[in-house]
Amino acid sequence: TRISFINEIANVCEATGADVVKVAEGVGLDHRLGPHFFRAGIGWGGSCFPKDSLALKQLAANSGYSFQLLNAVIEVNELQKRRVVGKLERHLGSLRGKKIALLGLAFKPGTDDMREAPSLVLAARLQAEGAEVSAWDPVADGRAHLDGVVAVTDTVLEALDGADAAVLVTEWPELRALDWAAAGTRMRNRLLVDGRNALDPDALREAGFEYEGIGRAAS
Repeated sequence: TRISFINEIANVCEATGADVVKVAEGVGLDHRLGPHFFRAGIGWGGSCFPKDSLALKQLAANSGYSFQLLNAVIEVNELQKRRVVGKLERHLGSLRGKKIALLGLAFKPGTDDMREAPSLVLAARLQAEGAEVSAWDPVADGRAHLDGVVAVTDTVLEALDGADAAVLVTEWPELRALDWAAAGTRMRNRLLVDGRNALDPDALREAGFEYEGIGRAAS
C-alpha cells in the first residue's frame, strides 16, 4: 500500500513539476509515517507481495466483500509498468523497430529471483509494441526466462549497443558505478528511463542523456 501510494504521488509530481524524492523525504519526517517503502519506481514484484495481495483480495471476495483499497493497490502497481512504455513513446514515437535495453532483471538487487519481476512485464509489453529488446542482469539467469525472445547479454555495454533507449529496472550498484558518458557512445540515442530513481539526473544530463525518472521533472 505504501509503495503504490508513493507511486501515485510520483504521478501527481510529474503532472505538477514536483520531485517525488523531495516529497517523500518531507512526508517521511512525520514520525507517524516514517520514510520506509516510500521510494517511487516501476512497482513491486517477487514471490511474496503479488501472491499475498491477490490471496487477500480473493479471501475478501470469497467472503462477499470488495476490498477496494487493495484492488487499487494492485491496479496502481500494474499501471506503473505501462507508464514506462508511455515515457518511451513520448520520446521515440512508435516503438516498432526500436531497440530498448532493460538493465536489471531480478525483482530487486541482491537476488537472482525473477518471480513476478517488473522486467518480465516490460519485456512482454515492449515486444507487443514491436520493439527489439536486449537485457542484462549481473546475477539473475535471464536466459532461463527470456532467451529466444530477448537478447540477454553478458555485460551492460553489450545490452546498450545500438539501443534507442535504456530502462533501469533493478537498482544494481554496477549501474550506479557505470561511466554513463562512455556508455552513451554505444547507444543510437541517449535516452534513459530510470525506473528506480537510482541515478543522478544532473549527471546523466551532463553526459548527454535525456533523463526520465519516476515522479521527477523530465528533460
